[in-house]
Amino acid sequence: MNYRHAFHAGNFADVIKHIVLVRILLHLQEKNAAFRVVDTHAGAGIYDLTGEEAKRSGEWLTGIARVMQSRFSESALPLIAPYLDIVRAFNPHPATLERYPGSPLITRALLRPQDRLTACEVESGARKTLIDALRRDAQARVVDLDGWTALPAFVPPNERRGLVLIDPPYEQKDEFERLAEGFTAAFAKWPTGSYLLWYPAKSRRATDELARQVVQAADKAKPPGKCLRVEFSVAPQTEGSALTSTGLLIVNPPWTLGAELGTVLPELEKPLGQGGAARFRLEVPKP
Repeated sequence: MNYRHAFHAGNFADVIKHIVLVRILLHLQEKNAAFRVVDTHAGAGIYDLTGEEAKRSGEWLTGIARVMQSRFSESALPLIAPYLDIVRAFNPHPATLERYPGSPLITRALLRPQDRLTACEVESGARKTLIDALRRDAQARVVDLDGWTALPAFVPPNERRGLVLIDPPYEQKDEFERLAEGFTAAFAKWPTGSYLLWYPAKSRRATDELARQVVQAADKAKPPGKCLRVEFSVAPQTEGSALTSTGLLIVNPPWTLGAELGTVLPELEKPLGQGGAARFRLEVPKP
């Protein structure tokens, strides 16, 4: 799978991932102590929805565009609104979506003065765009380092609180194995941190094996790490089709996150569904 994000920015997978990211960061804000976010595969940080790649795929039209136009219940709206407010902040004309922020800029929007971001990106063009987008912000460090190398190198952070976001491009066949191995190594060094792992859900066998390895690694810690698994499908996955299912593994999630997603995900089924309502899976996986 080649996941060049300029083609996919703002699609359904981004919507799910970034809603979860925002919920976790807001929970980290609830304590005064500083936290750090390590983004291992940060990307360009900002994406032009009027550019050639986004126009060619049009995926944002069935992703963030639909969600921005949707009406949510009184219980779900407060949980989704902070994410939507960040997206709106990057689009000065309320009626038009022209730009979509990636995870580093969404994270930066939620950092307090005492918090920090370490964003890793090895592709030179994406890294330059990210540096320009962050305007050499003192709270956000962009590192020219492969995410798999950075993963064990930057934990535990000095702050001792925070989140590691692992969102590789899945350009290599062994990316699932590297994700499990990288998480295991990092978690062994920092078992009290929170981890958000994104994956494309194309193979049930591969995703179940990834979940099994992650849960087992977390369970070996003392005390054991807690896990939450989310999968969201907008249409049946068929051979050779574009990505229609996305997955997240959250290790050491905020204690309220499961209930929050139980409120939010059902209300995303209709706007994000393609050819019918979407489906989601939300569970606490067993070791």
